[in-house]
Amino acid sequence: MLHNIIAIIVISFIIVGSLWGIGNLLNTPREKNIQKSTDSILLVAQNNAFNQTNPTLHVNSNQPTKLIVLNKDFVKHDFISEDLGINTAYLTTEQDFVTGIASNKTGNYTYYCSFHPEMRGIIEII
Repeated sequence: MLHNIIAIIVISFIIVGSLWGIGNLLNTPREKNIQKSTDSILLVAQNNAFNQTNPTLHVNSNQPTKLIVLNKDFVKHDFISEDLGINTAYLTTEQDFVTGIASNKTGNYTYYCSFHPEMRGIIEII
């Protein structure tokens, strides 16, 4: 009886994993479909980090910059910069949020994910 239950669990994992793999092959990654330009920043939330390193974002003052936040993780993330008034709300897998960063005040402003304290960085407006 115990062996039958273990076999059913193993087979279920194999089937789910196969379906997930086939789904990823058939659907192009969302990141490739997002239009990027020289005046935009793409932040990908994945593995509890933004762009793997939580980079400092460099933005010129008085020059609007498009910010695209894309969740490529299997858990929810958000992107918040309270000082700049940015809050993406909860982003589920493959969901993105597009906003702009525009300020005439120079300085450093923090950004973070409210779910994962290690996901934080600086927006430097120069």
